[in-house]
Parts: sequence; structure tokens; C-alpha cells
Amino acid sequence: MSIVHSDGLGQFQQDNATPHALRVATKWLQEHTSDFRHFHWPPKSQDMNIIEYTWDALLHAVEKRSPPLHTPMDLLTALQDSCCEFPPGYLQTLVESMPRRFASLLRARGGPIRY
Repeated sequence: MSIVHSDGLGQFQQDNATPHALRVATKWLQEHTSDFRHFHWPPKSQDMNIIEYTWDALLHAVEKRSPPLHTPMDLLTALQDSCCEFPPGYLQTLVESMPRRFASLLRARGGPIRY
């Protein structure tokens, strides 16, 4: 965090997904609380996670494929092809939407609004 956000303004986003809430992860976060700010939000808040949008887009793209997938290699190929078919700027648009999403969440929780 100190390398990526040397200005000290970085925040760790914790969505409380099962792997992130394991005892070892929770212990590590507690031991490193002075290294960064920890931004909490409701468990499994898809609106705050661009990975969820990406998985959803990939799922829909793969479901539309014909013929149906039969092997793990078919699935891998379909996922790779679908990822390459995202429109230019798709991921950048998701990233750029995050400040607005954070501001909405903070407003809803009565917190400060900063971009």
C-alpha cells in the first residue's frame, strides 16, 4: 500500500467475501491497521467491486456461445475469447465509475464525500 499510495491516501477495500474474512486474513489486517485505511462496506456489495461486473459480463458472453461448452478447455477458450471481445475502454469505464460509487455509499452512510 505504501508503494502504490505513497501519499497515504490509499484505502483497502474489504468486501467480506469468505476468503477475505478467514481468520488468517483478519489477523493480518489487524496487525497492519497502521499501514493503511480500511474501508468497510456491506458484505458482498457487488456495486463496489468492478470484478463482479467483469465476471457478470463474461458469464453472459459465455452463456450466449454456441455450440454449448463441454469441456474445461472449451470454457477456458470461451472465457479468453469473451474477454478479448470486451469493447475498448470497458474496464476503464468501470474504474472511472468507482469514485461516484464510493461517494454514493459514503453519502448513504453519512460519511464525507471526496473524489
